[in-house]
Amino acid sequence: MGEDGDSKNTPLLLQPSSETRHPHKRTGTLWSAVAHIITGVIGSGVLSLAWSMSQLGWIAGPIAMLVFAFITLLSAFLLCNCYRSPDPEHGPVRNPSYLEAVYSNLGETRAWLCGFFVHINLYGIGIAYTITSAISIRAIQESNCYHKHGHQAPCNFGDAYYMLIFGFLQIFMSQIPNMHDIKWLSLVAAIMSFSYSLIVLGLGTARVIENGVIKGSIQGIPTATVMEKVWLVAQGVGDIAFAYPYSLILIEIQDTLKSPPSENETMKKASTISVALTTFFYLLCGGFGYAAFGVDTPGNLMTGFYEPYWLIDIANACIVLHLVGGYQVFSQPLFAAVDRWFARKFPDNEFVHHSHRLKLPLLPSLRVNLYRLCIRTAYVASTTILAIAFPYFNQVLGILGALIFWPLSIYFPVEMYLKQRNIEAWTGWWIALRTFSYVCLVVTIFALSGSIGGLVNAKLS
Repeated sequence: MGEDGDSKNTPLLLQPSSETRHPHKRTGTLWSAVAHIITGVIGSGVLSLAWSMSQLGWIAGPIAMLVFAFITLLSAFLLCNCYRSPDPEHGPVRNPSYLEAVYSNLGETRAWLCGFFVHINLYGIGIAYTITSAISIRAIQESNCYHKHGHQAPCNFGDAYYMLIFGFLQIFMSQIPNMHDIKWLSLVAAIMSFSYSLIVLGLGTARVIENGVIKGSIQGIPTATVMEKVWLVAQGVGDIAFAYPYSLILIEIQDTLKSPPSENETMKKASTISVALTTFFYLLCGGFGYAAFGVDTPGNLMTGFYEPYWLIDIANACIVLHLVGGYQVFSQPLFAAVDRWFARKFPDNEFVHHSHRLKLPLLPSLRVNLYRLCIRTAYVASTTILAIAFPYFNQVLGILGALIFWPLSIYFPVEMYLKQRNIEAWTGWWIALRTFSYVCLVVTIFALSGSIGGLVNAKLS
């Protein structure tokens, strides 16, 4: 499949859009790639890192973050070499997306398997963002209530109502036709992400200074039983796994880079800089959060602060705005895949292809497609219902982190690298990469088991 590749035989969900097959001029640089990576990586996952640190303790917590940083960087290096085929630097064939790289290197069967994990990940992020948005809206209500009535006041609010509000907003936002129409939304989401992350860091630092003592311990939060501790550590590992990888967007970012120098060389430098900066920022947020609260570290760090209430409100509002845009950024690729399937299956169906003009008072006229309205409304409704049924922030992030970590960040990059470089079985490099993959699989199973166990326990209790 070449740069203008023939997609006739490509599985439908893996077919690129016309914009991907005929890309715009590539003008990206090292620093634009660094900006894209950091924007893509730093998100709502940063809010759970203090809780993860509190489960692992002052030694295992930072070590776990450094280990995941190393794994993420190694995975990125392997994946960078899969952008061009057959040679990673001068190959004539470009693979402008993760799925196309898997299809080109590993064939149709494993590309479909990869597509399954990709779309499960995108769907799961929609659920996680719905949960997080409700927590942030609730935190604004609680912060204002505590400021008005005192910190001992019974300021307890439910989540379901706020999830429904977020869901209704996303039904409206999901009628935006495609990714190219939400560039402004993505920019707003990126700015909001940086804003609340910096506020969280500042609040944690201020709380530590105010306390005059660094809270926490080497072993982390004590539990009644060893088994309970194991499950909580597993959830913490899953949350860290959710916060790091960016494998799904790496090749798309690499496709924006100009050459020379070769794209994989630039991308490796960008990945090194980005992972180093992100890890430093994560260690600060997680560390200061744990140092500020110790055994009382909340699952979502923003829910632990109530003063200054106006700054808490700003931070939580930034989180909600980021999630409104982030939900669409992660949902639109899935919408596009479904749209392509229906368009190919029903090429002459008026319900699928025809749009109607809708004029509302004081607003410009809108074009509404009934097929898109039905399909996307059902999608948003399903993520909202699941979020209401399982409103458990840390457990859901842990499950998502574990589900995507090994297959998308380890297995497929390793398999593509082995295939592209024609590395023979039982050679030193083959054994090293296989061992690396299997060890990460064990970590994934551990994190997934603990997160599922935590979700079940939370639901039953």
